[in-house]
Amino acid sequence: MDKLNAMSAFIQVVEQKSFTKAAQILNLPRSTLTDAIKQLEIQLNTRLLFRTTRQVRLTDEGEIYYERCKYILAYINESDHDFLHAKPQGTLKIEVHGIFASYFIIPKLHEFLSEFPQIQLQLTESDRYVDVIKEGIDCVIRIGHLNNSDLIVRHLGDIEQITLASPEYLEKYGTPQSLTELQDHFMIGFYSTARQKPLPLEFIVQQQTELYDLPYMIQVNGAHTYSSAAKQHFGIIQVPQYAQAPELKQGTLCQILENYAVPSLPVSLLYPSKTLVSPRQKVFIEWIVQLFKDHPLN
Repeated sequence: MDKLNAMSAFIQVVEQKSFTKAAQILNLPRSTLTDAIKQLEIQLNTRLLFRTTRQVRLTDEGEIYYERCKYILAYINESDHDFLHAKPQGTLKIEVHGIFASYFIIPKLHEFLSEFPQIQLQLTESDRYVDVIKEGIDCVIRIGHLNNSDLIVRHLGDIEQITLASPEYLEKYGTPQSLTELQDHFMIGFYSTARQKPLPLEFIVQQQTELYDLPYMIQVNGAHTYSSAAKQHFGIIQVPQYAQAPELKQGTLCQILENYAVPSLPVSLLYPSKTLVSPRQKVFIEWIVQLFKDHPLN
């Protein structure tokens, strides 16, 4: 029996003035309680109880220890209650793709913060690998396929992608009508740290994904730079459709190869532990999962 349970057992024996009655209340063998009190007395190097066949009473030292046990256990129970029922508070650190956050999360954050006003959000924009525990990050929202991870992963949805190029680029190199015509074109290389080279263009053909590693004049590693390079006529890109709505409307980018579907990108929520989450983590996880149930990405 651990120390706290032994202290609780000691209190019951004292208050019931009987090992037998205390054992019945705690639903334990009488011998277990006897051994627990003996161990306490050995650890404290003092007698806590006088025992006779008819009664159990406290020694002077036992009286002092009894009062302190009651105080300690009451304090622990009060602390547990306060923690479990407290309104979540403190800084919540979220790592997220910036464009995605600006479209799907930030417009809804007023709802979350009005419900949990004692939480302060710290949003960090990055596509890099992060050591969640070492950097003290509570949750990560990632777009794309994940490498093997020790983190808990919750699937939030999938984002549709399209293939784009600028009108000036298409005027210079022609508009491809089929995938075979891509051999005469350039892509903008989106550099992947995991792959150690730019990601290829991807198309779904007869339910299979085909990869096209085109030559490139420029490679980047950020979403803003990727679309900016396309608007400056450096090549073809594949991006989430939602992020390029203004460019499509203004005509600075044009959709091409519309008859060829592009694989969608999974959106995932990652966090360190399924059980040991803080109250602020827990409410944010529940909120973000429900947000994408109510407002699906596709």
